[in-house]
Amino acid sequence: MKQVSEAGVLRKVIGASSLGTMIEWYDFYIFGMLAKTISTEFFPEGNSTAALLSTLAIFAAGFIVRPFGALFFGRLGDLLGRKSTFLLTLILMGGSTFLIGLVPGYHTIGIAAPLIVLLLRLLQGLALGGEYGGAATYVAEHAPPGKRGYYTSWIQTTATLGLFLALGVIMLVKMNMSDQQFNTEWGGWRYPFWFSIVLVVVSVYIRLKMEESPLFARLKSEGKVAKNPLKESFRKKANFKMVLLALFGAVMGQGVIWYTGQFYAQSFLETKALLNFEQSRTIMLWAILFATPFFIVFGWLSDKVGRKWIMLAGMLLGVIFYRPIFNEFLKTTDIKSWIADGVPAAQEKAKIETKKYNDQLIVIQKNKLHINGITVTESRYDTLAPGVKESTLYPPLSALDGDAGITAALARARPVYSDVTLPASLYYKFIFLVWTMIIFVTMVYGPVAAFLVEMFPVHIRYTSMSLPYHIGNGVFGGLVPFIGVLLQTTFTEDPLVGLWYPIGIAALSFLIGMVYLSNKRSAALE
Repeated sequence: MKQVSEAGVLRKVIGASSLGTMIEWYDFYIFGMLAKTISTEFFPEGNSTAALLSTLAIFAAGFIVRPFGALFFGRLGDLLGRKSTFLLTLILMGGSTFLIGLVPGYHTIGIAAPLIVLLLRLLQGLALGGEYGGAATYVAEHAPPGKRGYYTSWIQTTATLGLFLALGVIMLVKMNMSDQQFNTEWGGWRYPFWFSIVLVVVSVYIRLKMEESPLFARLKSEGKVAKNPLKESFRKKANFKMVLLALFGAVMGQGVIWYTGQFYAQSFLETKALLNFEQSRTIMLWAILFATPFFIVFGWLSDKVGRKWIMLAGMLLGVIFYRPIFNEFLKTTDIKSWIADGVPAAQEKAKIETKKYNDQLIVIQKNKLHINGITVTESRYDTLAPGVKESTLYPPLSALDGDAGITAALARARPVYSDVTLPASLYYKFIFLVWTMIIFVTMVYGPVAAFLVEMFPVHIRYTSMSLPYHIGNGVFGGLVPFIGVLLQTTFTEDPLVGLWYPIGIAALSFLIGMVYLSNKRSAALE
């Protein structure tokens, strides 16, 4: 049976596969995009850093189980077929995402809240573990030789487009309500989870109309389907060697490059560069939008010059430029150093606010500071003496503003800076820097699907390619945000310390790939 090459059929194959995979990535990433809000809803109050780390740990758990999903669904895909398997993964992912949006908060059901969310997150990870290998294999087995890198590169855009869609939906919801409405227990942060069910229904309808991969259909008709894909993939020395080479020489480095450039970067912009929510999200949106076509460019180019050196070049560029780029983010918003150096600043004094915490009254003053062309919120906090009478616990704001003691205490308090707003020139500079890092992503990720598909024979391809992909991305890549924050909180002297993890992994993968990877181009699949 000839591989299908008609343009119309290929467009349908690519479109249906890409849409479903994009939706699965959207489902997977909205949890991470909303980590800060989720940490306040599903964990007890008292330690915001611990709650955020716990949320990121649950986020990472979804990545860690992806290899198990790859084994389970990869086996199904090699036994039953590509189409039915990644249809099942789509339904599992969409259902889990929708249910996360229905879980009551910690204040309502206590410890059950984070446990239920963890379970649903694990189901998401299992589903994603089966999706990518199926979609990439399905498209590759339809594509003609010489164009496999180009056609599978459309699948490679879906992770970034899913992230783009997640950012866009969250931004749209947030723009249409106040922060309080968005962040309450049943507030707007849940809407992106509920919206997932609409996307999934549309994608399931489209996928039901798809035909099975022609190569797998031929294999099935000839009775050559693998009897035990797991055994054949991992107990045969030659094939297991290729699995290890794919993981350590390519996908491990690709995984950390992807998550550093597109995920850790956004977290860093908010937590270290202190950008406000809107600017950090729109910087990512524009950078992703402008960089996404390069997945196609590098996939196409890999058909011409081979996959190896394009992927390795992306890793090497990340190793060289990550610290300089992230350091530029810090230097551009280094408020504390500017204040210490006596840089002139204009201040807009705000009225004093009150907040009750642990039966004490906290007074807060959030001033606007204009310095070096940027605007930043300067918050000062002071706790009133425990002996304050209940009758005076919430005095009028006018009385607080007129209290000389409170005003003096706030002036002495150490300021906390947040919500930096960049002027246009610096805003565009940040877009360019993030775009540069996403170009590194497109170099390693654009050709990798074709590279993996071509490493393994058709009867065990789904299983064999899925495992290294999801260990590289799910474990090595997925742990980038968690390990990055953990290193930052452990070694506080160096704000860039979190980058040593992805830099080290990418450098190691580059060296292994340079020595052992083949640079073969697209050939006929078997």
